[in-house]
Amino acid sequence: MEKDQVKKKVIEQFSKNAEKYIQSESHAKGKDLPLLVEWLKPQRDWIALDIATGGGHVAKTLSPHVKQVFSTDLTKEMLTNTARHLTNQSCQNIFYVLADAEKLPFLDNTFEIVTCRIAPHHFPNPQNFINEVARVLKPGGSFLMIDNIAPEDKQLDKFMNTFEKLRDESHVRCLSVSEWRNLIKAAKLAEVNSQIRKKTHSYPTWVRVTANNEEQIDRVSDYISNGGEECQTYFNVSYENKMIQSVQIDEWMVLCKKES
Repeated sequence: MEKDQVKKKVIEQFSKNAEKYIQSESHAKGKDLPLLVEWLKPQRDWIALDIATGGGHVAKTLSPHVKQVFSTDLTKEMLTNTARHLTNQSCQNIFYVLADAEKLPFLDNTFEIVTCRIAPHHFPNPQNFINEVARVLKPGGSFLMIDNIAPEDKQLDKFMNTFEKLRDESHVRCLSVSEWRNLIKAAKLAEVNSQIRKKTHSYPTWVRVTANNEEQIDRVSDYISNGGEECQTYFNVSYENKMIQSVQIDEWMVLCKKES
């Protein structure tokens, strides 16, 4: 699929599911949200950029700790919905900007902090995204990314990215940690902290965040259920009365610094 078509699909998917992403438990209540403040150590005079903000959960978390947050997204309907929610919650220092993560409308060396959470697997060219992050960061600035990752094993990688694509038509690809590290290194960003955690999803809820109909849900369920023993074990697929109840995927949180 051409990159423009991919981005069109992302806009289409997030436009119709904007409210679901605000309410999504995995997006709104992740244990990583308080941790990102601990890692970034934001200062009151700093300006932050949250790329592909989605439901605005990172922007909301950073808002009390910095001077300003620029919250960007490719999807106008998503951004409008998020702005309405956060403005009602008195987040007055957040500014909302329609922007492509791979072509940011900001000057070089603008932000002390750049964040991006549970979004890069939707980007057709992640190297362009990382290069843009490095460009808009001030020297010495911090970049914190959180995203689902594929296992290093090629068979498990293919299995995961296939069920994610079946579940979410706007999914492009979850990269492995080694792939992300190559892109980060190429952009001359230095990794200073990272962790991988297992994230368990309640399958009946998770699959409905992005699925359009019951037929699509059945296709996802059939694919996961027919995965081999190694796949079932790695993703800790649990069943009750032959129905999938939960799946577990890997999530990587990484903090990088731009050289001064």
